[in-house]
Amino acid sequence: MALLHNRVSQAELKRLLYEEKEHRTTISFYKYFPISAPQAFRDQLYQGLDQLKVFGRIYIAHEGINAQISVPDSRVDDFTHYINSIEPLKGVRLNVAVDSTNPTGEESIHGKSFWVLKIKVRDKIVADGIQDPEFSMENRGKYVSAEQMNQLMLDNNTIVIDMRNHYEYEVGHFVKAIEIPSDTFREQLPMAVEMMKDNKDKNIIMYCTGGIRCEKASAYMLHHGFNNVFHLEGGIINYAKQAKEKGLDSQFKGKNFVFDDRLGERITDEVIAKCHQCGSPADTHTNCKNDGCHLLFIQCSACAQKMDGCCSVDCQKIFNLPIEAQKELRKGIDKGRMVFNKSKQRLRPRLDEINKPLE
Repeated sequence: MALLHNRVSQAELKRLLYEEKEHRTTISFYKYFPISAPQAFRDQLYQGLDQLKVFGRIYIAHEGINAQISVPDSRVDDFTHYINSIEPLKGVRLNVAVDSTNPTGEESIHGKSFWVLKIKVRDKIVADGIQDPEFSMENRGKYVSAEQMNQLMLDNNTIVIDMRNHYEYEVGHFVKAIEIPSDTFREQLPMAVEMMKDNKDKNIIMYCTGGIRCEKASAYMLHHGFNNVFHLEGGIINYAKQAKEKGLDSQFKGKNFVFDDRLGERITDEVIAKCHQCGSPADTHTNCKNDGCHLLFIQCSACAQKMDGCCSVDCQKIFNLPIEAQKELRKGIDKGRMVFNKSKQRLRPRLDEINKPLE
């Protein structure tokens, strides 16, 4: 029987990945469609993708599929053929990453955004918190292309809503886009309805990274009585591609946050965020190098060098201890969701430490 999961350590897999000589292409795709037996679908998909040396993170649920993967360049055509051989996925939009650079901007990463194939069965492909049995994805907003997006944004009757998290919005967003100031998508949905309750007849365009969140959000808004709801087809990734191909003026400014090793892909040259330590212009997300922390925050190159890639003086001290001493200090630590929330002026869980003066 074919092995349906990985048994090699993460460290070894990452080492093997970076020893690969072949370039990889980072691809994302999703589709809402009914899956009666998610586990069986998952196992079938794992066997097919594993044979093609595909790495990445894929979620399967009764409501559909959500995938972020990397494919060896020599296997891209085979991968496309395989995906199209699965009837519900035939013709699904494959979003190719805008760039394949790593967080430091080095080109040598060659599309190596993932180093293992993980396919998990979940209750939802996007955690939405929706309990209403009357809610349906069959009634969703209208797709808009990059050109249509730009055109609608010229209309004063149009409101643009960003359906991403605060740390995604911080480094890049559409001009005049409204941020829903929350930490999770499940919190954003009711907040968006409440914030827009007096604008039910206006044009509301919702967008996200690749389209999966804003498509569900558009259905949620229609479910709550909004009339003219749109969502950006293929999200920011597809918008950037279309804008480049058609020579459009990009109304998205800055960097697009992505959930892989790169942590971001450059859309325009504007740097709209600031280093969370010194306040200078910066939009490079990083995880604190202290293995007992791994806080996600923005750090400029000067602070990265000064702080050894750490978020605080305390973490820097721990990072420079012998490995065994670090392991001892990490015992019993629950890091939780370690994200610096600039929009709410709080650090989870240590704002005071990150704001200590750099010595």
